[in-house]
Amino acid sequence: MAARICLVTGASSGIGHATALELLRAGHVVYGAARRVERMEAVRAAGGHVLETDVTSEADAERAVRTILGERGRVDVLVNNAGAGLHGAIEDVPVERARRLFEVNLFGAARLTQLVLPGMRERRSGRIVNVSSIAGRFSLPMVAWYHASKHALEAFSDALRQEVRPFGVEVVVVEPGLVRTEFEREAARELRAFSGGGAYRRLAEAMARRSEGLATVRMSDPAGVARTIRRAVEAPRPRLRYPTGHLARPLLAFAALTPDRLFDRLVTRIG
Repeated sequence: MAARICLVTGASSGIGHATALELLRAGHVVYGAARRVERMEAVRAAGGHVLETDVTSEADAERAVRTILGERGRVDVLVNNAGAGLHGAIEDVPVERARRLFEVNLFGAARLTQLVLPGMRERRSGRIVNVSSIAGRFSLPMVAWYHASKHALEAFSDALRQEVRPFGVEVVVVEPGLVRTEFEREAARELRAFSGGGAYRRLAEAMARRSEGLATVRMSDPAGVARTIRRAVEAPRPRLRYPTGHLARPLLAFAALTPDRLFDRLVTRIG
């Protein structure tokens, strides 16, 4: 397979870092974009290119794409992986924090997509891989804003796919399940900080303890998700969605098949 010019966001840690390295091992040209460039030395050492980029910054996004076009003439693959989490009751979490979350999880991906699409359309070739989550297919209490951002990314991806298919551009959604990443470790702290002392404290504490309990549960390594992303990048005819990682498919099936009221009772159970 000919090497593809790939831009991977959120490449300083977790799934993005593993994806940049996986694509490099597969022989592709990789530009890793993230705010924390000091954490991308492994990407640079493996032959990748490092771009200091905050996906919520219009100037940074434009500079990143302009740099790649100037050096390579095209972007073949955009992996929108940069993401953040947010935990707490809807009533307790400041809306400004939720806006910032959407800036990362949705609007950052959307702007980069807008920037690479003209070239992809002109060449009638290109692939956009949006890293969503199984959280984009159902909702849990105390994680409303994160779920909402991933639901939005799923809907955005579906509409984008329908719009760009006539131009030879493909859109793929990757939906990780239980994966050991940095922001999962922040869940319990955020739950207690936002909702640990108010009207929702009992449910917040129950969810915090469940989150802490995940430390004893088998979770997927980000490298496994990275291998799935590489398949999505390289497949001649990729699937539209790739659930991947520990329990991704069983949890999606459970959410789809369980009646709503029963699902609500199960996920809000305390004690």
